[in-house]
Amino acid sequence: MIKPIVAGQFYPAGKDALVKQIEECFFSRLGAGKPKKQAGKGAFGFIAPHAGYSYSGFGASFVYKIIAEGKKPKRFVILAPDHNGVCYSMTTSFEDWETPLGIVKADRKFIKKLVLKCPFIKQGAIHEHAVEVQLPFLEYIYPDVPIVPIVIPSPANCKELGKAIASISKDTIVIASSDFTHYGAYYGFMPFDVKNAKEGMKKLDSGAIKFIEKLDSEGFHKYVEETGATICGQYAIMAAIEAVKAMGAKKADLLKYYTSGDVSKDYNSAVGYAAVVFV
Repeated sequence: MIKPIVAGQFYPAGKDALVKQIEECFFSRLGAGKPKKQAGKGAFGFIAPHAGYSYSGFGASFVYKIIAEGKKPKRFVILAPDHNGVCYSMTTSFEDWETPLGIVKADRKFIKKLVLKCPFIKQGAIHEHAVEVQLPFLEYIYPDVPIVPIVIPSPANCKELGKAIASISKDTIVIASSDFTHYGAYYGFMPFDVKNAKEGMKKLDSGAIKFIEKLDSEGFHKYVEETGATICGQYAIMAAIEAVKAMGAKKADLLKYYTSGDVSKDYNSAVGYAAVVFV
């Protein structure tokens, strides 16, 4: 069983308080509004932010509103970066995850098939907050849908992974867990003065999002490399693009973009958040 590592930090550790904050993320002025169950057609996948809910939860609500309003999937494949620097190759886990809302099952049958198709995926311990922070939102909507967590530390084999995910089952929703540009001395990234941080971050992230909207994973990767944009889940995004293309997606749409500075009013250290849907 994988225990939570950011409960009480990124989101409340108590069940009632956590549900309350998730609902506040939907209903706040920055949120997406109340989901209407089974109202829409759904999507192939998403990009969702993964910071503390008081900052990124509003953006995440746009992703989970569409998920709640679409067809219930058989599983969620969650693609995440390696913030801890401990995964030397793509890594997955057969273990279930514990959250304040209950237990999220791992889809072991799907994972076994995926590992057989992709021998470059290793099995190991995953203690990654980029996976964890997605789970309470998923449980709030579909508490019985299992997950397939994959940590992606490099661009190697992203295309192969995407095709393999699509080939096993198309009754799957892919979620790339990623924040966008991290700006400030704390992150070692200050390509523009702080007085221009809001506009500079938006411009930098907009350039990356243009490639995502065209489902151009190689163009996206090249843009990030050339600009130095500090997009933590860039490889997860690349793999997600390849997966949803193989599933039949034709484009991506930006649902919401803002920065932590828009919430805190402090741009000395700020992070960009984008909610994106693949359709």
